[in-house]
This record gives sequence, C-alpha cells and structure tokens, in this order.
Amino acid sequence: MKKNLGPIVFAIFMFIYLTGCENNGVSNNSPVSTSVPTTLESTVIPVAASYYPPVILPNEVNKYSAWGYGNWYYGPGIPFQKRLDLMPSTYSNIGVTNSSYLLHFFTMSDIHLVDVQSPAQVLYDGLKNDGAIFSYSATMLYSAQVFDAAIRTVNSLNEKKSFNFGLFLGDAINNSQYNELRMYMDVLDGKTVNPNSDPLLTASTDYMVPFQAAGLNKSIPWYQTIGNHDHFWQGSFVPNDYLNNCLTGRTVLNIGEILKGADLNSRGRYMGVIDGSTEYGIVKYAGLTEEFSEPPLVNANPERRYINKTGFINEFFNTSSNPVGHGFANNTIPGCYTFEPKTGLPVKIIVLDITQEENCATGEGSIGSLNTERYTWLVNELENGQSENKLMIIAAHVPIGIAASLFDNASTPSQTDLIAKLHTYSNLILWLSGHVHRNMITPLLSPDPTQPELGFWEVETASLLYFPQMFRLFDIVRNSDNTISIFTTNVNPYAPTGSLAAKSRSYAIASMQLFTRIYVQPSYVPTGAYNAELVKQLSPQMQNIIKNY
Repeated sequence: MKKNLGPIVFAIFMFIYLTGCENNGVSNNSPVSTSVPTTLESTVIPVAASYYPPVILPNEVNKYSAWGYGNWYYGPGIPFQKRLDLMPSTYSNIGVTNSSYLLHFFTMSDIHLVDVQSPAQVLYDGLKNDGAIFSYSATMLYSAQVFDAAIRTVNSLNEKKSFNFGLFLGDAINNSQYNELRMYMDVLDGKTVNPNSDPLLTASTDYMVPFQAAGLNKSIPWYQTIGNHDHFWQGSFVPNDYLNNCLTGRTVLNIGEILKGADLNSRGRYMGVIDGSTEYGIVKYAGLTEEFSEPPLVNANPERRYINKTGFINEFFNTSSNPVGHGFANNTIPGCYTFEPKTGLPVKIIVLDITQEENCATGEGSIGSLNTERYTWLVNELENGQSENKLMIIAAHVPIGIAASLFDNASTPSQTDLIAKLHTYSNLILWLSGHVHRNMITPLLSPDPTQPELGFWEVETASLLYFPQMFRLFDIVRNSDNTISIFTTNVNPYAPTGSLAAKSRSYAIASMQLFTRIYVQPSYVPTGAYNAELVKQLSPQMQNIIKNY
C-alpha cells in the first residue's frame, strides 16, 4: 500500500519555493532601453538587512524601507565559467574556438501570475516570519507587471540578436485559475491587462490599474510547458466542491493547517484576501474562525474558476501570438509534443509533461511523475531523434538528478531508471527545467567513461516571482574541434529607478530577508546568477554531421 506522503510532499513543496527566487515589474508603457544589460555586464546585489532576526512581519510592507529591508545595488557582471565536467579527463580545450552559431533562444519559468484578490489562497500561512514565503509575498502584487517587464526585456535583446524561439517552463499561473491564465496570455499577446478581479472595485493602486502590455515580438515563436501550479490548486491539490465554491464565490477560504498535512475538508482558519484598494496590499479577513462573528465575504467573480490540465492546454489556442497552440497543436498525448526550431538544423526539442495525473493522492500534485504512456512516448521520440541524427533538448517543469529528489516514488519509471535510460542517447544535450525557483547547472555524467557523449547537462531557470527574478538566454555553438558549447546567461528584467519593476525587486529581496523558517539562500549567492559555457562531447557520427553547420 502506498504511504501517505502528505508531510513529505509539503516539505518538498517548501524546498521548491525557498531555494532561490526573484521578480520585477515595469511602469505601464515604460520603454526598455536598447542597451539593457545581462548579468554578464551587471548584477543585482542585495544589501544585508539592518535587523536580523526580523523586527517586522512580512505583510508590514509599508515598513520595509524604514527598517532596512529590500535594499540592493548594481554590482559587476559575472563572466562565463567554462564547464568541462562531461568531457574526458584527458580533454584539453586549449586553442578551441567557437566556429558557428547553431541556435539562440530564451527560457522563462515559474511566473506564478497571481490573482491577488482571490478568496481561495493560503495567505494566512505566510503572514509571519516563520510562515511560508510561497503563501504570501509582497511580490504577488506585481506578478503581471513583472512578467510584462521580462517580455519587454526580451524584445530589447531581440533587437540585438534575433531569437529562434522562447520556451516557458511551467507554472505560468499560481492558483490554477482561469482569470490568471487569461492575464498570462494577454501579457504575451500585448493586450490590455486588468489585474483587478473584484468586479465592484474601481482600481486606483498601481498594481491594480489596467495596463497595456508590450507583447512578445511577433517574430519570436514561443512554446509552453506544463507545471504543477498550472492545473493543481496551490500547485498540489485538485479542488473539492467546497474549494471550487470558494474560488468563484463570496466566501473567504476556511481551512486547517494544510501546509502541515491537513486535507481540504479541514476547517478552523480564514486564509484572508488582499485588499486591492490599499497601497501596500493589506491582507484582510485572515485569522482563526473564532475571531470572526460571521464568515468574511468578498465580491464574487466566476472568472476565478479552477482549470484542469485539459482546460489549461485548450486556452493556448485562444491567443494572437505564434505558433497556433504554442506547441500543444502538435501533441498526441496531452502536454507532450516536439518541435524543430530552425529549418535545416538537426535539433529537436522534446516538451514533456512531467506533472502528476489529476487522480493522484491528495496533496501530491507538487512532485514530478511519469506514467507508462508518457514514458513510452518520450522513449519513442528519443529513439527517432537519435536515428535521425538530431541533437535533442528535453524541456520539463521538474528537474531530475538533484540532491533532494522531487519525484513520486510510484512514478513509472522511477527517477533512477529514467536517468539510466536517458544516458543511452548520445544526442541528448540538455534537460531544461524550473520548479525549484533557482538557477542551477547540474552535469549528469555518462555512466561509461569511455563514452562521454552519453552525458548531458541539466539547466534550471529561476522564478520571476521570487528572488533572484531572472530568465535565461541560451546560445548553442559548434566548436572548432566539433564539440559543442552551450552558453547560458542570466538576465534580470529591466527595472529603471521608480518603476514597478524596481519596487517589485525590492519586495522580493525583503521577502527573502524576512522569511526565516526553512529559508535556504539561493544558489550562487549573493546575486543568484550563474553564467556558464557548457561543453558537450558529440558522438563521431554527430561530429561528422554538425561540422557542416
């Protein structure tokens, strides 16, 4: 019998949210400089908080500045670190040059676009210093504006060097709500975005006022990967009837200690709601049920309804940007598809849904999983790519082979068996993921030292909602010795002084400083950024093919 993984799942869930993060937004219609820097030129460095342990609470946003939380400055850039981990010990890179560029693309992950006024969040669990940063963070106020800032930054970078495509690695939305997904689409399509989901509120605060999104440059095709937050409430649960009624109705969610293993039928605490009419997004209606003489009510909105995986996928056909369906038009198995990003170039992208099925055990939606159908599909696509002599990149929301396993023990195959199978394909070069909200690079070495080409790189992309608020650029090049190099560069969304992006960045840093329970510093402190050149050995056959490009 399968064990109840509730407490373990939530420990993993906390790890996911606390191991590195950031976010930014922009003033409405503010242009982005054509000289926007990457972290090769400059980095964002947090200033140590004036008081530790914290003397204010995370939701006392109006006190952040006065108490020294959320300060930062621009520091020097970080050069590429050359990584030869996958290469033979006898390999010498001396004298090797980059001969030709093959592919240029970007990744973004874990945007977590939030309906801050939703009455079905878990805000109460994040209002104290020993709470959970993913339950409440002041950066939630600006998730749509930050996403717009990142897209504007991509557009600026595209003017210098055109992207072949963009890849979004999952957790587009935070609470699996329809209106969150529509805001996400509207940002990418360049429409007017309305963050205000209260139908009776006249918006006046900067984070609630509708704004004109820039939209991703129409010349850049973009593709979507599914994350756990995209079809599980709070990234972990399929809603029951009570929760569905809270999402679209007037009643503020009343639930037990769900982050400590309580189920959806538990009661005892009102989770609260953000008051969008207040400058600092004050949380109201949060507390123990006995503190309220009657249930707190908000204005209902049917557009807050829960969407499952099928609903999530279908909505990607209702956009004005390219391509139709953003990859999902090419799938035979929901959430899984392939595409070839550049005509004539032997490179294949495999987008894999590695999230749980919606009939999984309650609360287990946050951990990765495969089933026989999706695994069989993956192996078939890898076999085809190998036989067709194409380099292959897998994009999946959840990382593999990291220190704290994020896979369901009941997954078919197990994580160990999955990695062993991947190590049989010499043309696999990258596994791209998000989920853990950090920038991390992990070499998955060949099990056979005499065949180093069987190793591949895993590259994680941080969240836009939490520090260090970054996305990634990738450049794949052929080298003069017919190896390849994968250059990966972190980018902070453009945040001019006084912009909403700069305000959000400050809030992201303050949140990092204020949440003390199980808080783990982001990888690559203090900036959270890491730029690298990842060298990969090719098989003799692929060397002969790629030397023509």
